[in-house]
Amino acid sequence: MEHSLSPGLYIVATPIGNLGDITLRAVDVLRGVGAVACEDTRVTGKLLHHLGIKKRMIRYDDHAGEGDRERLLALMESEAVALVSDAGTPLISDPGYRLVRTARERGIAVTSLPGPNAAVLAMTLSGLPNDRFLFAGFLPNKAKAREEALAELAGVPATLVFYETAPRLEAALAAIAAVLPGREVAVARELTKKFEECRSGTPGELAGHYAAHPPRGEIVLLVAPPLEEPAGDIDVDALLRTALADAKPSQAAAQVARATGLDRKALYARAMELK
Repeated sequence: MEHSLSPGLYIVATPIGNLGDITLRAVDVLRGVGAVACEDTRVTGKLLHHLGIKKRMIRYDDHAGEGDRERLLALMESEAVALVSDAGTPLISDPGYRLVRTARERGIAVTSLPGPNAAVLAMTLSGLPNDRFLFAGFLPNKAKAREEALAELAGVPATLVFYETAPRLEAALAAIAAVLPGREVAVARELTKKFEECRSGTPGELAGHYAAHPPRGEIVLLVAPPLEEPAGDIDVDALLRTALADAKPSQAAAQVARATGLDRKALYARAMELK
């Protein structure tokens, strides 16, 4: 049964695949609000139809301007407005935070409901260390910027979590192999859906698999933390062998030197022996 809610902004997480993951509280709030702000009215419309809910929908996406934001804020002054994304928890890797920030500054009540999130779900599936992890959104599209972003995060003592798309996965794995040699990587895709998978390995192994089995859908890409051992205890041969799977000896030596601080010439000589 529908009931009214106090005026304000209600941030509602929606399923990332399996519609059964909608929470009871989310359904209750969606029934009680006066309007739903969403990225795509077609996507949100399907969810509301599935739930048997009819609501006014207002498009609010990455391209929304200040005028769109002001109209929503004005609406929140007098009625309850839900903010949803196409899938998952709103405001994660999108610019909607400006709406929340302005609402709070103006004294508009803001309530956020917990629910599905692809990054957290992938983290639990990956088997990588999860005591500390850093969510870094999407990697840049251009090769140089992508490698620079990874290099900036190389020393972070935590599992790195990125969102990625299927067409860009190969380039992302190649960049990880070049900038973060020796790291275990996990690819989580089709989360909560029938063909859900989480595959781990070296960047080269994963690239080979997905070259033979082109992926579809949205992807969460996870990279293990840097090695904790002091340089003297690092298995240099293992790092070199991993790097040599995707690179020439000179490139492999450069990668391992960057990751460990060891002498590049000595590493090159050893890489030639191993090759």
